[in-house]
Order: sequence, then structure tokens, then C-alpha cells
Amino acid sequence: MAASCWRPGADPAILRLRAELLTRVRAFFAARGVLEVETPALSVAAISDPHLASFATVYSGPGPRHGRTLYLHTSPEFPMKRLLAAGSGCIYQIARVFRDGEAGRLHNPEFTLLEWYRVGFDHRRLMDEVTDLATELLAEHVPLAEPERLSYRAAFQRHLGLDPHRATVAELAARAERFQVPIPPGMPTDETDSWLDLLLTHRIEPRLGRGRLTFLHDYPASQAALARLRPGDPPVGERFELYLNGIELANGFHELSDAVEQRRRFEWENAARRARGQPEMPVDERLLAALAAGLPDCAGVALGFDRLAMLAAGKQSLAEVLAFPFERA
Repeated sequence: MAASCWRPGADPAILRLRAELLTRVRAFFAARGVLEVETPALSVAAISDPHLASFATVYSGPGPRHGRTLYLHTSPEFPMKRLLAAGSGCIYQIARVFRDGEAGRLHNPEFTLLEWYRVGFDHRRLMDEVTDLATELLAEHVPLAEPERLSYRAAFQRHLGLDPHRATVAELAARAERFQVPIPPGMPTDETDSWLDLLLTHRIEPRLGRGRLTFLHDYPASQAALARLRPGDPPVGERFELYLNGIELANGFHELSDAVEQRRRFEWENAARRARGQPEMPVDERLLAALAAGLPDCAGVALGFDRLAMLAAGKQSLAEVLAFPFERA
């Protein structure tokens, strides 16, 4: 072990910048009457999204949950929606979250997520507020041109010359071969969404948000996740992702409030996990009960605070803006 292994990854100036950004986040929401909340990091339920992996532990203490498997949250979304259903009004949280299997230049297994929900907003109105906050935090550190909004379809047409809502697996595979996109081991090559994700990651995302905030919005219905569907030809998920200089910063939704449809999506995700050889995740029945009781019409977004701090600091990796990144934890 090196003699310097005890030292932090971020220098004192970066720590002060992080503290300043957090202070400004809290001031931003206080001025808009949005309540800061805290919710548990441990739960008996876990996210079923096959693209995410949760850390698990077993509770050894007293009480009825002795011996139960508990999961560290990948996002505070589910308990925050329970607060919304209970009448909390607009809320935000600065949460430490955990995702297994994610480490690298832009990933750390433990990171800080800024998540907020606005009652009465749809995803388009929330994009306005995300623009306001990101500009407030970044403008003095990063040159920013006028923000851009680009539909998922328009992005694929611009950068790959195809319609993602109509393209076949064969057409998508041909594009990947043409651009020499590496296919990761274990990728389900018979799934349209797998090819779309691959092409988006390698051919589109690096070109998004160059010198400006770029919102990618209106995703295929199959990628709606926890967002509402908007009818049309084709129907689309009312969600967005925010990019700056090729880096994804945020993921937002016009939130699904239908408990029956949400259960169906959880079941579909667990079926996808089974097909990929991944463990099924326990469904959050308390969330479904909250949706059944009545989630107000709202939109929510999760923003990666560490990535935002990295961009504000002009750094190239999360390790440079974390006090103790994974390798030094």
C-alpha cells in the first residue's frame, strides 16, 4: 500500500467548490418554496431496471425484519413518491446513492444525487427549471450557449440517419457494424432497445451538449421507465435526459401515476432480468400502494451532483472531485 493512500482525491479548493454549489442548490429551492426531505437509504425493495444493480445486505438485528435482505437505494425516488402521495407538496433531496458494478471516469459506486419533484409540472416545464438551476450553478464556470431541445427521434435522424421508432434490429445492427461500434459481451442482440442504447451511447451521446445544455426528450414507449406515455404515432415516453459536453447530467420524467401500469412495468423489467440471467428484485409494494392512493400530477428529475461539480471544476474524472473515490474509500 502506497504511503499516500490516505490522502483525499479532491483538493481543498474542490471541496470548497462542492460546498458552495450545495449552498446554492439549497438557496435555489428555498426561493421557490421546495421542501428539502430525507428518506431511508435501506429498503426491503429494490429497483428492477435490468441496467442497474443494487448493493444488498442482511439485517441481523432484532424485530420482524431479522434475517431479511435489505437493499441500498440507487435513487430516493420510491420513498419520495410516497411523500408526494401523502401530500408533501414539491420536494427535493440531496442523497447519497449506491449502484453496484459502476466504476470509472464518470462513475463511482457511491455518489451524490440531487432529486426533486414538482407538483403540477410536466416534463417540459421541468426542463425549464432544470435549465435555470444548471445555468445558475455552471454559467460562471463553463461557457454556455443557448440551451437546445432535441427529440430522441431527431437525434437518431441527425447522427445516424434512421428513425429509432421504425428501425429493425437488422438495420440497427448494420449501423453498429458500419461505425465499428463494439458489442459488449452478453448484450441481448435480439432486442431493439439494446441496439438503440448501444448506438446512443457510442454515436450520439458524445456529440450532445457541446458548449450548451442539450435535452434529449420523448423516448420510445419501450423506454418509458417510470414516465407517462403520450399517445401518438408512435406513442412516446414523456421523459428527458440532460447532456453537457457529451456527459449525461440528469434524467427526468412526467411521472407515471397509474399503479396497475407501474406494476406491469416492474413485472416486465423482472422478466427481462430473468432472460439475462440476473436476479429478480422485490417489488416495492408500498410505492404501488401510494400510487393507488393517488400520486399528484408531477414531474421529477435526478441530477448527478458529482458530474456537475466535475464540469464546474474543469476536471476530467469524478475521482478529482470526490473527497475519497472508490479506490481510496
